[in-house]
Amino acid sequence: MTQASARHILVDSEEQCLKLKADIEGGADFAAVAREHSSCPSSRDGGNLGTFGRGQMVREFDEVVFSAPVGVVQGPVRTQFGYHLVEVTDRQD
Repeated sequence: MTQASARHILVDSEEQCLKLKADIEGGADFAAVAREHSSCPSSRDGGNLGTFGRGQMVREFDEVVFSAPVGVVQGPVRTQFGYHLVEVTDRQD
């Protein structure tokens, strides 16, 4: 079964998500941005979600994690929880 490891940042608005993405692309540390801005409990660990398989996350999130290139920040990804920036840190097919 395909497994992936990812980290994410969850915020309330697409506008804030885009601003944070620009900050990260400009050199800001993903984990530091997650700790400061993410509303998910994973923010304490820099947004790290650990390793999981297909179907363990909501559909929109799952689609990105199992198709995006490793190490490239994706988003905004909208789910019922809000807007996410997602970075796949590893994937085993």
